[in-house]
Amino acid sequence: MVTADDVRRIALSLPHAQEKPAWGMPTFRLEARGRIFASLDDEDRVLGVKCPKEDRAGLIAAEPDKFFLREGHDDHYAWLRVRLAALDDEAELRAVLEDSWRQAAPARLRDAHPELGPRQGR
Repeated sequence: MVTADDVRRIALSLPHAQEKPAWGMPTFRLEARGRIFASLDDEDRVLGVKCPKEDRAGLIAAEPDKFFLREGHDDHYAWLRVRLAALDDEAELRAVLEDSWRQAAPARLRDAHPELGPRQGR
């Protein structure tokens, strides 16, 4: 089972990533004042990540025990929640975090790190 420590380790291994608390929870950003690409909440059991609005319904329908929206909060944002306990393994966690990083990163940063691949949906 993946843990908050795994999230922290992988998120902070991504280029220009920094951890900064906000709203009483850890967030992972592109540089100190940059865009948030992930957050931990619900006592470090849930990961919030960037996700195109048009992809969310399909992900939730395919794996409702893994993916969900926080109603009233995520409705208007390109954001998705992931239950850490439902992830298959650390490789899946890495894929989710890298995808979220790509979506938050400006083109210049993505271009500087082609090893992370082009921006895409899950």
